[in-house]
Order: sequence, then C-alpha cells, then structure tokens
Amino acid sequence: MSKVANYQISLKCFLKNNKWETLILKTTPSSSFLGTYDFPGWRIDEDEFETHYIYILKREIFEETGIKDVKIENKVVAIARHKVLAELRKTEKKDNYIFYIFYEWILKCDECAIISDEHADFKWVKLEDIVLEDYFMSWYLEGVKMYLNK
Repeated sequence: MSKVANYQISLKCFLKNNKWETLILKTTPSSSFLGTYDFPGWRIDEDEFETHYIYILKREIFEETGIKDVKIENKVVAIARHKVLAELRKTEKKDNYIFYIFYEWILKCDECAIISDEHADFKWVKLEDIVLEDYFMSWYLEGVKMYLNK
C-alpha cells in the first residue's frame, strides 16, 4: 500500500502589465534553482489556514514586489507540483512535497515592481516570446507551460 504524501500549498501569480508582459523574479544565489526565475507568491502558512487564498497571495505580492491593490480573480489558471528531496533540506530530513496554484492579475498601468531581498532581480517578459527553458526549470516550467496552453 502506498503512503499518502504530506503537501504544502504555494500560491503564485502571473502578474501582467499593460503591455501583456509578465513579471518574473530571479532567484537568489542561495536558491537551489540558482539562475532561474520565479513568480510572486509563496506557501500558505499554518496560521493562514482559514484565510482566503486571494488575501494570502495579495500579501505575498506586496511583500515581494511592493505592488498594492491587486485585483486577482478567484480563478486558477495553472497548477504544478514539486518534490524537495530530504537530502536537500536543511531542517527536517524528509521529502517535502509542494503543490503550486497559479492565479493571474492584469495591472491597469505599467506599474514598476520594487523587488524584496527574497529575489536577486526581475524582468517583464512576454512568456510566449521567450525560450521557457532558458528561464525556468522544474515546477516553474510545468506551471508556465500549463498556463500558456490554457
């Protein structure tokens, strides 16, 4: 009989400006995905269990980009999953499973992002015009591909 995996949930957002470019965030040198890009958002904290998903995602977007007044539709646009092997974890020495849920928001203006120290840099790109594998890997790539094939 197989064992049920314990998952963490992570909320992510494809933020688009008025040129239909998507905000991507470069991972930091300490990331296991060094040199790749991410999207605004993060995991749901234990004390946020009863908080609506959109409010959690709005908080994360503000913390990571400084962008306020995000109007995200309560509509999932992509999903992805990732397994962090026990040997790569610094704390608990067991595999960690993460389920990513992607939403989308179109900025009403060409708003600039102010990136926190959680990321090394950022770019606005047209996802359909770049070689995805040059920017993303693993679950990032899975989520983007699903989003573009919606």
